Amino acid sequence: MKKKVTVQDIADELGISRNTVSKALNGTPGLAESTRELILQKAVEMGYKQFSYVASLRNILTTSIPFDAPEPGEIALLTTSYSNSHFASLLMDKFEQEMSQLNYSITSYRINETSMKKLSLPASLNLDEVSAIVCVEIFDKPFADMICSLDKPVLFIDAPCAMTEPVIDADVLLMNNMNPIREFIREMAASGKTRIGFIGDYTHCQSFFERFSAYQVGMLASGLPVNRKFILKNEDDNYDDICCKLQQMDEYPEVFICANDFVAIDAMMAIRNSGMRIPEDIGFLGFDDSYESRIFVPSLSTIHIHTQSMAYSAAQLLISRIKTPDMEKRIVYVGTDLILRKSTDF
Repeated sequence: MKKKVTVQDIADELGISRNTVSKALNGTPGLAESTRELILQKAVEMGYKQFSYVASLRNILTTSIPFDAPEPGEIALLTTSYSNSHFASLLMDKFEQEMSQLNYSITSYRINETSMKKLSLPASLNLDEVSAIVCVEIFDKPFADMICSLDKPVLFIDAPCAMTEPVIDADVLLMNNMNPIREFIREMAASGKTRIGFIGDYTHCQSFFERFSAYQVGMLASGLPVNRKFILKNEDDNYDDICCKLQQMDEYPEVFICANDFVAIDAMMAIRNSGMRIPEDIGFLGFDDSYESRIFVPSLSTIHIHTQSMAYSAAQLLISRIKTPDMEKRIVYVGTDLILRKSTDF
């Protein structure tokens, strides 16, 4: 059996500290970019866990694709607005770096609500000059289907919710939304926390739906009941909506699993403003490992997304689709890690 590569293995190979390797892999600020790149390249080369897919795919592709060959056209990045602290912002910065090394240029196009409803592309986007399309935060199914019908290579990073609709006809890159949540529930159950709830609009996107599914499956797998009273579907996704729904509850769980960090932080603020204590009265788990999750008081337990490995995977998925447009569509998952902080330190 092949030995599992560890952070210490990478550190030993490069002759640097384990802490420096960990910072590079987790995207921690304050590390020289040249050092970070060296560590990430070594992680890919050695097949470290979140890069194992990337390494194997890169080996396959480089046997037939000259990665340094220039390509005509551009990559069109279609996105709705997202905040600078959102994981997608970090991901796309790193994705652009990857594609620029392959001599592709990326042009970003913001899709507003009017364009979404009219199923129309930005006037400045010339499809004749586009080599491929990448969609980030595009969760409207009719609009997504329209993009897939353009006869262009398409990659979705996250996707519209496939709970009731067919999966979109394109490659999809997702983070592992299931395993860390199930791991968290097992840990909570082992510590005696059996009343666990969920906050989030699970129809918003595929990732939110998978996180909600992981919550339900994890509860059943741990022999815990899923109490519908503890499930809050905040469709408006704002503090006032979460606050209102929390105020209407006549009973609270011991822990809330939230669709992402921002939902969790809004809920924590509402709970704290009501006079309840975190985690003494209610614990919280987010998802994304945003900057805010680390500085909020108490610090938020969350699930870390490896944006660098997602950027690598996105680049390789897109390049292989451009080179071989007729291959079957793929859904690829990149690893995530559970991080426990003060919000669940019971």
